[in-house]
Amino acid sequence: MGNNMIKKKIKLWGITAVILGSFSMASMADDLLQDAGSWMQIVGEGSLKVVDPRLEKGRIWLEGQSRFDDNWNHWYQGMVRTAVGYSLSDRATIWAGYTWLPTQNVGKSYVSQQDVWPAFRYVLPTDIGTFSFRTMFESNFIQGDDVRFRPRQMLRFMHPLEFEPRLSLITWDEFFIRVNSTKFGGQSGFDQNRAFAGLGWTFNKNFRAEGGYLNQYLDDATHTNNTMHHLIMGSLFINF
Repeated sequence: MGNNMIKKKIKLWGITAVILGSFSMASMADDLLQDAGSWMQIVGEGSLKVVDPRLEKGRIWLEGQSRFDDNWNHWYQGMVRTAVGYSLSDRATIWAGYTWLPTQNVGKSYVSQQDVWPAFRYVLPTDIGTFSFRTMFESNFIQGDDVRFRPRQMLRFMHPLEFEPRLSLITWDEFFIRVNSTKFGGQSGFDQNRAFAGLGWTFNKNFRAEGGYLNQYLDDATHTNNTMHHLIMGSLFINF
């Protein structure tokens, strides 16, 4: 019993260390511009059976975000995301979605980016917690008809704490790759990485709140300058 508990804790902290390791690796880059800010998001997801019982396997995803940078002095980006999905099983879901990203970076022109994308998500419960894998392949319409293709991969881990199961340790990492070079979307190659560590509180089966630290590491259009955002992130998840 004791050995199993020790092994679980070793696995748990090993997973956390791997995800958090991306923070220190990114901070070693040359010519790194660093900044602080915050992201706030509300995510709603549920079954379409609320519309029609025959649509029980159908899913809907609604999400909104607001993002601040320049040490919390500047709102620079919003996000509205919506998608419809289909549950292949109790663990696997496929999605087709749309994202709108109005962006006003300091010293730059306003951009109204629109994305369309398919996605696949797989949820894997284990003895030490729940893993989630999400793969998205975005078509980014940034300006004009010059389309950038950008796959992104997320690995997420959620571990309920033994002394209070409603409280969970949460870590996740997501990286983005530019498949092609475009005028407004930059040269092909690495785009960015996001790594999060924090805590979550499950109020009931319908509501969960999360908060913590998000590290966003960005490559510029020519892969010559890098930016790291140190962000406080708060999220509310609603299931229906």
